[in-house]
Amino acid sequence: MSFASDVKKELTMLEVNNPDNAKAELAALLRMNGSLGLSNMHFTLNVQTENAAIARRILSLLQKFYHLPAEISVRRQMKLNKNNLYVVRIVQGVDDLLEDLHILDNFEMRPTPPDDWLEPEGMARSYLRGAFLAAGSVNNPETSRYHLEIYSLYEEQAQQLCDLMNRFDLNAKVVDRRSGFIVYQKEAEKIADMLNIMGATNAMLKMEDVRIMRDMRNSVNRLVNAENANLDKTVNASQKQIDDIEFLDQEIGLHRLPDKLREMAQVRLEHREEPMSALGEYMPSGPISKSGVNHRLRKLTKIADDLRETGKLPKDIRQN
Repeated sequence: MSFASDVKKELTMLEVNNPDNAKAELAALLRMNGSLGLSNMHFTLNVQTENAAIARRILSLLQKFYHLPAEISVRRQMKLNKNNLYVVRIVQGVDDLLEDLHILDNFEMRPTPPDDWLEPEGMARSYLRGAFLAAGSVNNPETSRYHLEIYSLYEEQAQQLCDLMNRFDLNAKVVDRRSGFIVYQKEAEKIADMLNIMGATNAMLKMEDVRIMRDMRNSVNRLVNAENANLDKTVNASQKQIDDIEFLDQEIGLHRLPDKLREMAQVRLEHREEPMSALGEYMPSGPISKSGVNHRLRKLTKIADDLRETGKLPKDIRQN
């Protein structure tokens, strides 16, 4: 079972006792997955889903809070995936139901429920839960990038969902895609907040665990990469020093260098694997600091570079 399926399963198991919250969740489910028909001058309503648990939840909410007769039928889809399609069919009391859920107003479809109807926090959370159950998905945080989305055919509906999410500081955005509109989130922390807001506490905790472990692995990898980069830099610098000293030995002979530089050059050649911080301890004339070692090695490198470029030595060395 996918992570998104686990989230939806958890949401369908939530107990709803507040009638207003139940209505808000039903409003989203019916608005986003329902289709109207006419029979004997009265509306009929079919609500379709590929998830049996969601179909049972719709039926349960209808029976508990509206006492409406409804039934679930199962159809076999003809598409490639051939998943079952569960249809909740309501033939009685549809007009009053849709009026009460602000889907119909004087027998005309409303594009969105009134904003003030969803003003209570509990109703806003429940409406988001219903919308996600109807048309939402979320990537498995263990195997892919962080992404949660809710699909809608209508821009106004998508924008209202986005505004509802952003009431909870979820940084949601809307994009036009696939003959419809997507409300989406990309930030792991915000997706975890969204799961918590809808009531998927277990899924939120699982995602937080994954996020923390991934962040720890990323931090360790960054430290290892930085350490490797520093090591490579040190090795390259050490090899450059040795190459410069060997070049000077071949071209002019180390005996022509000033005493302090000759001594440094010989120590570097004799201790090729040692870090610069340790070289000062090997100086025959007495230990010197790391900055002193660095100063003499840089001077040797400059002499070698100048000799390569101009073919000339500094005046004080030419005189030796």
